[in-house]
Amino acid sequence: MMSLSEISFIIYDAVAYIAVAFAIFLVGKFVYQLLHPSFKVKEELVKKDNLAFAIAHVGYYVGLLLSIGSAIVGPSNGLLTDLIDIAVYGLLAIVLLNISIFMSDYFLLRRFSIRKEIIEDQNVGTGVVEGAVSVASGLIIFGAVSGESGGLLFGILTAVVFWAFGQIALLVTTRVYNWITPYNLHEHIEKDNVAVGVGFAGAIIAIGNLIRFGLAGDFNGWIPTFSEAGFELVVGIILLPVMRLITDKILLPGERLTDEIINQEKPNVGAALVEAFAYIGGSVLITWCL
Repeated sequence: MMSLSEISFIIYDAVAYIAVAFAIFLVGKFVYQLLHPSFKVKEELVKKDNLAFAIAHVGYYVGLLLSIGSAIVGPSNGLLTDLIDIAVYGLLAIVLLNISIFMSDYFLLRRFSIRKEIIEDQNVGTGVVEGAVSVASGLIIFGAVSGESGGLLFGILTAVVFWAFGQIALLVTTRVYNWITPYNLHEHIEKDNVAVGVGFAGAIIAIGNLIRFGLAGDFNGWIPTFSEAGFELVVGIILLPVMRLITDKILLPGERLTDEIINQEKPNVGAALVEAFAYIGGSVLITWCL
């Protein structure tokens, strides 16, 4: 049984960790607003009731929380050392997360303006995809940063390298998803098809979770880590068509997923949620079993 003094130390350390993490979260919020001067958060959320912006914005917060969490989890090396690590890796995670968002704007949904779709058109499908990119990037950063890497500078190096690998892997697998779907993602998302955006978002988060799993843990060498992450990437690529087939045949028996999502006057968002669940649930199950 712990003594009163031991409990006091635990509470003291926890309060210190939370305080630093909250301060970094505020920095991340400020950086996002600084990098998006045309996004007036209060106006979009309160005056315009912009659901597309709200989903994308909350997705950023989830990704930011995961990114900051990567600097907190793991064994303690003393309160002062831990706080320095949280501050350094937390700020690094903010930078990487915002770069991930800009990369997605230019590469993932490159055929139209993300800002126009979310702010001017209030396109919820685009907002869902943007939010999912933030969550997936947060998961990738969590895997890249968490774990012991042998010193602060080397830890930063491994985090950046693994994050870059994760971003490339995410882009590759989203291309695969576009290939296995019998419709053009960009075309239907730009047409405000929320169902297409929701299904795509589920695939993005699922892949991000698998890459996180492959990168997580202590650094044991470049080749073992890349081998593990590469294996998870292959599993993810196989997962996409398999889960889509399962959704068609088992989760939505008697109905075709494509018909529900694009071949009717009002796209079935509920069916897309089932599809998204299949991807994310499949990725979680795989990480439990491997």
